Amino acid sequence: MVIQSVLASSLEKIFPEQTPAACRTPFTMLKNDTFSFQVALRPVNIPEAASEGIRSSWYLAGNASTYASVPAQITVTSPIAACITLRRVDLVPSTLPLNDTRDGNFISDKPGLYPDLLTPLKDGKCSLPCGIWTAFWVEIETDKDTPAGAFPVTIRVDMDGDTAYLQDNCCESNSLHTGMTDTDPGTVILKTQIEVIDAVLPKQQLIVTEWFHGDCIADYYKIPVFSETHWEYMRRQICLGVRRGLNMILTPIFTPPLDTDVGGERTTIQLAGIEYKNGVYLFDFSKLERWVFMCRACGIEYFEMAHLYTQWGAAHCPKIMVTENGVLKKRFGWENDALGEDYRQFLKAFLPALCGELRRLGIEDRTVFHISDEPNEACLPQYRAAKAQAAELLSGFPIIDAMSHYRYFADGICETPIIATDALEPFLAGRRPDCFWVYYCCAQNYRVSNRFFGMPSARNRVLGLQLYKYQVSGFLQWGFNFYNSRLSKRHIDPFTVTDADGAFPSGDSFLVYPGPNGEPLESLHMAVFYEALCDLRALSLLERLTDREHVLSLMEDGLDEPITFTNYPRDAGYLLRLRERVNREVAEYS
Repeated sequence: MVIQSVLASSLEKIFPEQTPAACRTPFTMLKNDTFSFQVALRPVNIPEAASEGIRSSWYLAGNASTYASVPAQITVTSPIAACITLRRVDLVPSTLPLNDTRDGNFISDKPGLYPDLLTPLKDGKCSLPCGIWTAFWVEIETDKDTPAGAFPVTIRVDMDGDTAYLQDNCCESNSLHTGMTDTDPGTVILKTQIEVIDAVLPKQQLIVTEWFHGDCIADYYKIPVFSETHWEYMRRQICLGVRRGLNMILTPIFTPPLDTDVGGERTTIQLAGIEYKNGVYLFDFSKLERWVFMCRACGIEYFEMAHLYTQWGAAHCPKIMVTENGVLKKRFGWENDALGEDYRQFLKAFLPALCGELRRLGIEDRTVFHISDEPNEACLPQYRAAKAQAAELLSGFPIIDAMSHYRYFADGICETPIIATDALEPFLAGRRPDCFWVYYCCAQNYRVSNRFFGMPSARNRVLGLQLYKYQVSGFLQWGFNFYNSRLSKRHIDPFTVTDADGAFPSGDSFLVYPGPNGEPLESLHMAVFYEALCDLRALSLLERLTDREHVLSLMEDGLDEPITFTNYPRDAGYLLRLRERVNREVAEYS
């Protein structure tokens, strides 16, 4: 048997039947940084190897057996082994990997299996299917106390059983090879080196929110909302999000009116306890207090209150549960006019009480409110009225919303719009907001960066450069863990349905897979997005050491045109080389 192996970059999406491109080694990174690469392995039975023309320097005679798969154990050794984790890159299905191919910057728009789920290995044990490539994600995560220096990293693959092997050479180059040791024909050894530069990557300044859907956790695991198990499972997902750049969280003061069919409902998840008694509203914010304490303990710094009106125009009220005469029932919802007197009176009681609680909790200067998500231009009068109704009760609290029509900003209706990355032109050409936020979702599919399965990972990671160049204050994406179909008509299994029932391209509706016993499993597109955030921090560090003009010049050195949100290098090698140059210059100027 021949075992082919390749060291590939984190930006390579490795498919079973495509030989991956080898990456350049050795590697560099900073302290308080995260760096990843991949190991790809492909066992080939001797008859198939001969038919493919795979040559070897020696042959173990007498073994022409074929195998469906090879049991193996993978270990990583290094002086900084404590900083290194290893996970298998598993394939997941997608019926809608992409929804627009006009710009040509895509891998595939065909339904199939795509590499995305990063699965931990138990004791490094795995099975390698014969004849196809299997990828493993090697991540090195340093902190400020990690020693600087050049450290070897060795990946050893031990084959179990009485299988015979062929050898060509050890992996100390960038070429495709059949890596074995001549001392042990059942072992593959791959070697590289990581240099940790003596400079600390600064704290992330960009505010990042990936909308957190706590109800979807309860629905997937079939556990009661706000049970102790539910609190713990939410905490685990939030902690993972913080590790990957999340520092603002959508807070369900009542069930967020997002992605819900008109007249339909999502599972109730309401932090605010509300009672209506003798014509007066009474409030219990004990669950909100627990939520804030939990999120802050996980590392969350900013809070956004769930939208006060329904999505796409603010026409109706969100679902709000109220206890009346000892019975909990829905008091507001689709059937209620957003501008009706009943809701107006409720807001006049609720919002001042909520604001007082936010001040008591000490987060008033780190909290924002929302009116309605993605209102279009036709909704402008309704949005204006809804905002006016709420704003008079929210003095001192910013109101921000995802919207892409310039008139909302130009007319002063929304001082801090969150602008779609494909709708930025009028904001950049005219007066832009002082606090400049951007977002993308399923609709941002032509020319701009995104994270869909069918897109190359470089298209995901390039966002870090764009955020730096345009000095963006905040980034929003709606799907941290949305495990529903479009409009929440049914719950889905995210391991088998990755595109919200064929509605949103895979990679859009969730970043995290709900693993066994509430342990969240990371996605490849989440890991690559975090690389973009690390690039942003590295560029900011180099700017501190030099100046902004120097960094921009370095970013665009050799390019035919300046980087924008729609024009940027498509080559993954550009991003890898640029980050290497940035690291080297940080070392020099430090």
